[in-house]
Amino acid sequence: MEKRPIIAFDFASKHEIDAFLTHFPKDEKLFAKIGMELFYQEGPTIVHDLRSQGHDIFLDLKLHDIPNTVQKAMRGIAKMGVKITNVHAAGGVEMMRAAKQGLSEGTKENQAIPELIAVTQLTSTSEEQMHEDQLINVSLHESVLHYAECAEKAGLDGVVCSAHEVEKIHGKTNQQFICLTPGIRPQGTSVGDQKRVMTPAKAREIGSNYIVVGRPITQAEDPYQSYLQIKQEWNGEA
Repeated sequence: MEKRPIIAFDFASKHEIDAFLTHFPKDEKLFAKIGMELFYQEGPTIVHDLRSQGHDIFLDLKLHDIPNTVQKAMRGIAKMGVKITNVHAAGGVEMMRAAKQGLSEGTKENQAIPELIAVTQLTSTSEEQMHEDQLINVSLHESVLHYAECAEKAGLDGVVCSAHEVEKIHGKTNQQFICLTPGIRPQGTSVGDQKRVMTPAKAREIGSNYIVVGRPITQAEDPYQSYLQIKQEWNGEA
């Protein structure tokens, strides 16, 4: 099956999304990441709107709270029919289990339970920042692996991680464990505020299950052609 890169819809409003989608054929079904910026402006309506157009949704809200609160929030997220959603692994195993339970409780009968993944360390976080700001004294890779093992223990489907950690995570977890990797940049493009980046081709080679691409598509002169190029590279066709 042909894989689609997940496009980071880092827009401020539905108006901006509508303008962006004019660059794509109407029958092109995209996989969109909706994060905090957009969700907090437009709310669940934007999820329902994009799903009604046939697009799949990764709802990237990174829940991190007490287990009971996260469980109840996930019940509501499940009702939106998203494909993937996430929590912060730093919330702990109990919280992650509660999140998984909430998704199960909120999913309508005969519908698939959304895949639940955990954020390990943000791809904008350097090892120095992790040591100084979080007072985590192990290496960045050790921290990411520990969080991945906690997510697996909690019954989650996978993690969000840098592509640089994918091979080690796959080596420590079960074969079905998902690695979703942001910070993907085609060769020659700006890395922006990302510190740990990788090309789509390299991410495919090392076993990323999903990739997220934002500005190289959303800010491209021709977003659709940029999307097709990255999609081809992601599928090994370029």
